[in-house]
Amino acid sequence: MISLKRILVPTDFSVTSEVALNYARAFTEAHGASLHLLHVLADPLVYPATMEWYPIPDTNFRQDMEKGARDRLESLVSSEDREKLHAVLSVRWGSPFLEIIRYAKTENVDLIVMGSHGLGPLGHMLMGSVAEKVVRKAPCPVLTVRHPEHEFVMP
Repeated sequence: MISLKRILVPTDFSVTSEVALNYARAFTEAHGASLHLLHVLADPLVYPATMEWYPIPDTNFRQDMEKGARDRLESLVSSEDREKLHAVLSVRWGSPFLEIIRYAKTENVDLIVMGSHGLGPLGHMLMGSVAEKVVRKAPCPVLTVRHPEHEFVMP
């Protein structure tokens, strides 16, 4: 029998990530697991292409970005759901795919549920896919979820 104790949902706050969260909630409730919600911040000074604009960082720049990400994570799961799902909310800095893999290893995650944006052939060739890299390198099974119209778990 499959035993799921820790389920990880990496999120970029997209609609597809919300769909992945719906799946993860269903698995978490069905297995009595804990839900781990992770957002990875790519430092714009290290990864400038990740920012839509190029701010001049002030002394609180990183703290402000981290607080904003944590606030968004908290808005995804109510305090009641955090308690019920034994939710753990985490924000990390670095390359998204690397930090997802590191988190899964250090926290002994049993399943990763994540969205896949479907970049198309050109985007995939130029950029690659975070989901694809996670599927190839993850220490556990990975469920990738596409656009909401394909889902079977009702919120």
